Amino acid sequence: MNQKQAEQMRDGKGFVAALDQSGGSTPKALGLYGIPESAWEGEEQMFDLVHEMRTRIIKSPAFKGDKVIGAILFENTMDRQIDGKPTAAYLWQERGVVPFLKVDKGLMDDLDGVRLMKHMEDLDALLTRAVENGIFGTKMRSVIDAANATGIAAIVAQQFEVARQILDHGLVPIVEPEVTISISDKAQAEDILRDEIARHLDALPDDVQVMLKLTLPETANLYKSLIDHPRVMRVVALSGGYSRAEANERLAQNSGVIASFSRALTEGLSARQDDAEFDRTLAETIDSVYEASVAG
Repeated sequence: MNQKQAEQMRDGKGFVAALDQSGGSTPKALGLYGIPESAWEGEEQMFDLVHEMRTRIIKSPAFKGDKVIGAILFENTMDRQIDGKPTAAYLWQERGVVPFLKVDKGLMDDLDGVRLMKHMEDLDALLTRAVENGIFGTKMRSVIDAANATGIAAIVAQQFEVARQILDHGLVPIVEPEVTISISDKAQAEDILRDEIARHLDALPDDVQVMLKLTLPETANLYKSLIDHPRVMRVVALSGGYSRAEANERLAQNSGVIASFSRALTEGLSARQDDAEFDRTLAETIDSVYEASVAG
């Protein structure tokens, strides 16, 4: 583990940028950026366009480690370069931003009110490549759609099983059991989730830490006990479909939680903007998310 990167992730002021839209979510991300599906033919051309978008974000003057302490990449982005350097190396060496990698391969169908991660049969090989590329940690997402104790227990158990595999490679896993923001029993689901996560954290070896990526809760500071847990390096929050304004407002109410926004981070950015307007819009967004992240 890179100790300077670990120190930045534990103690740095700022937030984690989620630049990891992949597969089925890429057309939507490009569409919001102003590039319609008619602009490309085939997956490779689509990923060329999204890499151009991400490169523009990463090279923007405001995208630096003083406010953006980490960034989560998609595998395709990790395998590409920016200005002749592998993306992860560029992030850390040129921007001072700690690189993470999204490793999950999508979701299974609903069972007991949750959507577990699909099996990742090539995970060890991907983690080996991640280490070779200078990646610090990983992220894997699964989804909770109901306050179902059986389902939530299963989703947390799966997350921590994969987390242990990731820890064995010397990487720091971001455990992400997302709670869908629109469900009627969201608060109850979050209570169950907190207790399940705590149980699994208690079972981890004393010499390891994980990060948690959680939906902004209905009850402010609900996850304080997890933030304070010795096995937790950092707790970050996903925007989950909230507008940037609402996500920032909720985030500021949760002391010790920092942002890891995706769609909310790129809100307002467009391929049609000239560099000055693009950089100004992104800088305003970064400032607002930073302020909400350090408010607690």
